[in-house]
Amino acid sequence: MKDKEKTVVFNRRATHDYFLEEKYECGLVLTGTEIKSIRDGRVQFKDSYISIIKGEAWIKGMHISPYRFGNIFNVDEERDRKLLMHKYEIRKIYQKVKTKGYTLVPVRMYLKNGKAKLEIALAKGKNLYDKRETSKLRDAKREMAKAIKYKG
Repeated sequence: MKDKEKTVVFNRRATHDYFLEEKYECGLVLTGTEIKSIRDGRVQFKDSYISIIKGEAWIKGMHISPYRFGNIFNVDEERDRKLLMHKYEIRKIYQKVKTKGYTLVPVRMYLKNGKAKLEIALAKGKNLYDKRETSKLRDAKREMAKAIKYKG
């Protein structure tokens, strides 16, 4: 049976600011009505990042809006949420972050078989000239596609 995936939110800022190298899939520890808000697409990655504390991965700064039909037990929108990953993956990521200057950024959140999953990536920061180069390549590809479309 094929896994059904529905992307809820994609972090375009991550691809603009970083070179994404290795990607990992992980689950999230959610409480209450947070999953219903995620299914509605009420999630923001602005200023969110991932840190490893005492052998556990945590996402900080991710905003999940309260469920509008929720009750008094709604939790803080920007609380730290634990990521569910294997210990060996966390150790491997931690070594790269500490020694080689990588950072961990959330790339996208999606629903897979009814469960919320988060795709995170080991990333290196781009310099300003790298960002300019990326935008030039993107514009050139767009121009080529436009020329091919009108010619054919």
